[in-house]
Amino acid sequence: MILACQNISKAYGTSEILNHINFHIEAKEKLAIVGINGAGKSTLLKIIMQEEEPDEGQVVIGKDISVGYLAQHQDTYFDKTIYEELVSVKQDLITLQDQIRQLEQDMKHLEGDDLSSALERYNRMTHSFEQQDGYAFNSQVTGVLKGLGFDESEFDRPVSELSGGQKTRVSLGRLLLSHPDVILLDEPTNHLDLNSIAWLENYLTNYDGAVIIVSHDRYFLDKIVTKVVEIENTKGTIYHGNYSYYAAKREEVRLSQYRAYMNQQAEIKHQEEVIAKLKQFNREKSIKRAESREKLLNKIERLDKPQEVRDEMRLALSPDIESGNDVLHIEGLAKSYGDHLLFHDIEMDIKRGERVALIGNNGTGKTTILKIINQLIPKDKGTITLGSQVHIGYYDQEQQILSPDKTIFDELHDAYPALTNTRIRNVLAAFLFTGDDVFKEIKDLSGGERGRVSLAKLMLSNANFLILDEPTNHLDITSKEILENALKNYTGTLLCVSHDRYFINQTATRILDLHADGIKSYIGNYDYYIEQQLVSTAQAEEKTINKKVETDNKKDWKRSKEEQAKERKRQNDLKKTEERIDTLEKLLTTLEKDMALPENASNASKLTELANKQSEANEELEQLYEIWETLSEPDTSDI
Repeated sequence: MILACQNISKAYGTSEILNHINFHIEAKEKLAIVGINGAGKSTLLKIIMQEEEPDEGQVVIGKDISVGYLAQHQDTYFDKTIYEELVSVKQDLITLQDQIRQLEQDMKHLEGDDLSSALERYNRMTHSFEQQDGYAFNSQVTGVLKGLGFDESEFDRPVSELSGGQKTRVSLGRLLLSHPDVILLDEPTNHLDLNSIAWLENYLTNYDGAVIIVSHDRYFLDKIVTKVVEIENTKGTIYHGNYSYYAAKREEVRLSQYRAYMNQQAEIKHQEEVIAKLKQFNREKSIKRAESREKLLNKIERLDKPQEVRDEMRLALSPDIESGNDVLHIEGLAKSYGDHLLFHDIEMDIKRGERVALIGNNGTGKTTILKIINQLIPKDKGTITLGSQVHIGYYDQEQQILSPDKTIFDELHDAYPALTNTRIRNVLAAFLFTGDDVFKEIKDLSGGERGRVSLAKLMLSNANFLILDEPTNHLDITSKEILENALKNYTGTLLCVSHDRYFINQTATRILDLHADGIKSYIGNYDYYIEQQLVSTAQAEEKTINKKVETDNKKDWKRSKEEQAKERKRQNDLKKTEERIDTLEKLLTTLEKDMALPENASNASKLTELANKQSEANEELEQLYEIWETLSEPDTSDI
């Protein structure tokens, strides 16, 4: 155990948030804290970080255990560039590196014992540098920045100029590089695109420390965590498994609790009826029997009524009329902002009944495409054609379709006057507006609250083509599940932009992947899309390998041909050399015979001529012997 929460309780005034929360985390364990908005998840993280004091209980942290924390909102002012901010986490290593470099310079001027002492220091310092992976810290910084979605061209941007979401990514990068024993993350995926989320999943899964995550991203939790702590009605319950295990087990537990409660209520009612009947007999024995039963009934430990599944909030989406089979056709769509080309030559066809998810990296233009379809911004090129009888219901994450001076209730009631108050309240409750909350004015709501009002309003629209831009932002898990169930049973057509992969997995029947070269379609949900991406990656790697093999084969063939030509030349040169040696040896034999002839022995001029020829032949022959020896050895330089 490296960290434990023991009987943590917290209240604000009369509102109890946490009631005796208990859990612990081991080294390398990955844990999720889940619950509806307002359940106290972020409060619990702040208590662990000693930013808030519990009313009861304590947080126990192991000796020499470091804890790092990423809050949802970053208030810190950064005065460095993006790269400088992250590399500053490695300042100890930078200082040590500078000291090593300085010592290297100093040792050039040292001798004797001073040099020996400096060498010992140098060895200790370089060993420490290597132990801390000092030679890799620059590449680690670059890898984290790229993983979190920063391009190298952005590394020198001042952090003070970044958006809130970008600053959060910088803070996350700093936290990961600081490598604490326990990482606490509060909604870490809020400002990441799909590629960055996938990178973070892999990073945290392989992280050799412990991780505690608060997140509404169920797909993210599924990939990482092995334990879930659910906070519900101020109490904490531990589930050992990933998110999917928790979700299934939670339903089993709730159903079991509900059955036990209902069985106990039936038994209590039965006993009360028996007691009442015995008292009606009004006889001594019957009254004593009634009193005896009452005592037993009073000793029963009564079960609390479990939180009911919000069946009354199960949304039913019903199109008013059926559209034609062709719902949307886009051809040659292009959009630029100044010199920045957002996308071009976009092609898209959507048929009746399809549930399509448009995905892609941040900045590729997904929201822009939805706005162009809804005529909120103009296109540069291309055609957009809606099919017959298509009625669009549009959810804009910027909530531009609400009246600021209306109350939440009036916003829905005025749009749909035929609906009963109960129906409107039930829909609003599904999106976390209960009691007097429904009478708040739109202008007084937060961005997240306005988003939930827009979504509730859309759910009542009877449109047959829903276009949703990040509909699950600001929703708790229960509200997401309600929306998912409604969309899965929706008989109309859906086009959705979302970073919520669990939501996409539950609702989409087709994935459109938007990238620089256009749109690629995948028939299936998000899991199928990921499978195809892995297949494509494997095929690309195989193609690269095959290309390399093909290239290597061509090189081997070319090398073989060159070697064959080289060997043929060697053999030819060797043959010519042997022939010349043979010629010269025969010449020398002839010259020796000529010099021995009596008529030449007394002829000084002739002897001189023969001797000169003999000398030239011997000299050439000596050179040829050396050449022959070289040519006789096969070339082994490539072996």
